[in-house]
Amino acid sequence: MAKKSFWDRIAGVYDLFERAYNRRCYDGTGLRVAQEIGPDDLVLECACGTGSISKPVAEKCRKLIATDMSVNMMKRAGKNCSGCGNITFRRANIMSVKVKDNTFDKVVAGNVIHLLDEPYKAVDELLRVCKKGGKVIIPTYINMSKPSGKWLIKLFDFAGANFAAQFDLSSYKEFFIKGGYNVRFDVVDGKMPCAVAIITKE
Repeated sequence: MAKKSFWDRIAGVYDLFERAYNRRCYDGTGLRVAQEIGPDDLVLECACGTGSISKPVAEKCRKLIATDMSVNMMKRAGKNCSGCGNITFRRANIMSVKVKDNTFDKVVAGNVIHLLDEPYKAVDELLRVCKKGGKVIIPTYINMSKPSGKWLIKLFDFAGANFAAQFDLSSYKEFFIKGGYNVRFDVVDGKMPCAVAIITKE
């Protein structure tokens, strides 16, 4: 039997943990992302997790393809989004999305960039599958901006989450500007805030 990933192991308690510690931001991030979504949009979401962003996005768009590498996370997302008939769940790797160029009106990847060894490669892949004039929306916890979040990152890292990077708002902005992306930012506040990078594909 294959060894379960960290994300498969915690899927059943992830929502409870997030909302106990950071409910305002956890629920608010999905609502903020959904503000960028239109009723005719075909949307791809990578690293959908338990569906905290998926549900408010699905309530706004025409069709959502929600993907993740963790089967257990997607099972949980399916339960959380059971009232949304316009979602298709697929197992997929953010580093290599198996769809044609310029397919989606909006592409979302929440709280995953800081876990990746090659984050620019992932951003470029998200842009590849996004239509020209569309948006790639990347919310990420800015865990260094408040001391209360540092112990949580250490706990997740110890448990096996394997953070490749940690951002504050300044370094998060610098990451995208250094990559040459046409980007604007917003912040969803909470005990551990979330910075939302919104890239328009030119």
